Amino acid sequence: MHDRKSSYSVQTVEMALEIIELLADGTAEYSISQLAQKMGINRNKAFRLLSTLESRGMVEREESSGCFRLGLTALELSQKILRTASLIKHAHPVMEGLARKHDEAVYMTVIKGDEVVFLDMVDCEQHIKAAPLVGQRFPFFTNAAGKVIKALESRDLLERLFKKKKRKEGLPDLQQLESELDQIRKQGVAVDSGGLGEGIISVAVAVRDYAGKVVGAITLLGPSFRMLTDRLENEIIPSLQEGAELLSAKFGYAR
Repeated sequence: MHDRKSSYSVQTVEMALEIIELLADGTAEYSISQLAQKMGINRNKAFRLLSTLESRGMVEREESSGCFRLGLTALELSQKILRTASLIKHAHPVMEGLARKHDEAVYMTVIKGDEVVFLDMVDCEQHIKAAPLVGQRFPFFTNAAGKVIKALESRDLLERLFKKKKRKEGLPDLQQLESELDQIRKQGVAVDSGGLGEGIISVAVAVRDYAGKVVGAITLLGPSFRMLTDRLENEIIPSLQEGAELLSAKFGYAR
């Protein structure tokens, strides 16, 4: 029973993706009957697939003809993928330079909802270092990257975030967090200790696009015994700020 259900689920996903691929061709719109015929399935199955995709905005129905075309959600998703790929492409050389200069792990990080995603990494050659975090997600308030990106958001947004969280354990004090974010906003850099693990310091500077919107953050991680205050203030933070400015310029940002 489990195997049949698993097989059915995979086939359904494959058929849904096939519909998106057909519509992504952009040469024509398809009716339910045309899609069913092209895919070799019955009309009812095609209707159910299209209804599901339509409810998620992946496809849209033309009112006059009843035919389907690719939806706005699918187009927005493709743009996000392109932006992410572009961000990594432009960021990686900057990250390599910072990792070589300071011999510490450097990441490109972005915000997804209320979490930070560690997208790309250039590792250091140190014997003692944090475990790789590529692909991992963390609540924004646990690390420098999340704080420097969220620093531009209003208190109202933070209050709504805290209200929607059903479990309050682990959430910081709102007043204290707002004060910290205000300080980060003024300084243009965030430093966090212990949020990503005991003894780990994270430092982050925001990257902006042509409109001034924050698209991510260059983040450097290291153990606390190497991330001393003097080194942070005189070496690492100025380098990260310079790297973030260089990367922001690639996206058309100018002060």
